[in-house]
Amino acid sequence: MINNTDPSGTFYLLNKKDQKVPLVFVHGVGLTHEIWKPQIDYFKDYTTLSYDILGHGKTPLKKTNISFDDFSEQLIKLINELNFQKIHLVGFSIGSLVARNFATKHNDRLQSLTLLGSIYKRSEDQQKIVNDRFNLAKKNHTLSKQALKRWFTDKYLEKNPNTYEKISSILEGNNMENFLKVYELFVLHKNGENFKNIKVNTLIMTGENDIGSTVEMSKNLSNVIENSQLKVIKNGKHLCGIECADEVNMTIKNFIKDNG
Repeated sequence: MINNTDPSGTFYLLNKKDQKVPLVFVHGVGLTHEIWKPQIDYFKDYTTLSYDILGHGKTPLKKTNISFDDFSEQLIKLINELNFQKIHLVGFSIGSLVARNFATKHNDRLQSLTLLGSIYKRSEDQQKIVNDRFNLAKKNHTLSKQALKRWFTDKYLEKNPNTYEKISSILEGNNMENFLKVYELFVLHKNGENFKNIKVNTLIMTGENDIGSTVEMSKNLSNVIENSQLKVIKNGKHLCGIECADEVNMTIKNFIKDNG
């Protein structure tokens, strides 16, 4: 396992194996590459790459005004630096929006695309909720641990206090100025991607009980992305990649097996 930083400052974790097409994981806002540990462990015989997106973890954010294009540029620089010709791209939450943006620009570099917990066309009520959360974070200059209640079931948190402490620690470690810049992108996202440019086979997954990235959103998203399929994770909430790791991992494994 290699911990390193590329020339542009992106911190990454690479597990290099003989497997031809690597899996690349993009995390959510306020988090780091560490959330992918269940996937990195499961796919230990595969080449896997996880990294800290701009302004998160050990990766700096040098620009004042940012867009999703900047995150796509970060990723293309990273995979070029590592000489990856094609990748299986897996994005979670805001990471799925990065993956969507990347796919519209660099579809030829993708072997497959997986979108986990991806938003699509929030209702007015849903938009108000995320606006209020953003304004509260901006006012208090802190992150609410109430997010964990939305991301995990109570039963899971009771049985896995170490996970609660780990995710809480990651949230508390954020540079708030950077976090707010990136969080605002997520809050203001208007689904302006040119979905017709996404030609690669796409897996769309969401937790059955995810209130932010709902099953209805995922169904509607699957209707606008050609060659896509939908998987709903039973009893899952937003961070089902951790809580329901077995089912998520097996679904990804079967999907990439079918797609080279």
